[in-house]
Amino acid sequence: MAIEKTAPHQKYSDEQVKHLIAASQGGDDGAREALIVSNQRLVWSVVQRFLNRGYEADDLFQIGCIGLMKAIDKFDLSYDVRFSTYAVPMIIGEIQRFLRDDSTVKVSRSLKETARQVRRTRDELAKKLNRQPHINEVAQAMGMEPTEVVFALESMRQPASIHETVFENDGDPIYLMDQISDETQNKWFDKLALHDALARLPERERLIVFMRFFRDKTQAEVAEVLGISQVQVSRLEKKILQIIRDQLG
Repeated sequence: MAIEKTAPHQKYSDEQVKHLIAASQGGDDGAREALIVSNQRLVWSVVQRFLNRGYEADDLFQIGCIGLMKAIDKFDLSYDVRFSTYAVPMIIGEIQRFLRDDSTVKVSRSLKETARQVRRTRDELAKKLNRQPHINEVAQAMGMEPTEVVFALESMRQPASIHETVFENDGDPIYLMDQISDETQNKWFDKLALHDALARLPERERLIVFMRFFRDKTQAEVAEVLGISQVQVSRLEKKILQIIRDQLG
């Protein structure tokens, strides 16, 4: 049931709020409605954090109100805490669950299980080695290719929204969509033949391309993953790019 946005009719004291919560939990619909209306401003303040993610503000408000109602139902009156302090995490959690569950990127159950196994293996190796293991070491322990390990781990990352703010200067935000290249531009990296060119690369070179240009890793981060120096990564990267340019040219 959609909740209509209205101006709060009354601001209640902490003691009045607790009385209304007790009444609501006892089945008083009027008390429940009064709490919802008086806390709409609180829901909207939380919704502001999740704007520019491709969803209508009104839809997020409705989801936030569900979190508010759950907070009303679950609030323990013996808590020595204000209701708003308890409600905010509930509202945030409800919106976050909606954004996560509504994602258009679906990961197979088998890939999720592989990712969990990779994480367990990585943690076990970290305890034995007293450091974070390299991707190659995890792959060897699991009998997998390094790229399979990377893909499994990356599959569990939350997808970025094209409306996500990546930089803001003096209130003028730059969104992720602003950094996506125009398909009409004839850039070599956007050509369809890129897939075939990458497929011809050796395993390690493909992994470097994936991490550097598809996951935005720094050369230092790639070097750490592969267990080589940053200078080696830099040299390999230049060599790879020249090979791909030659193949696409």
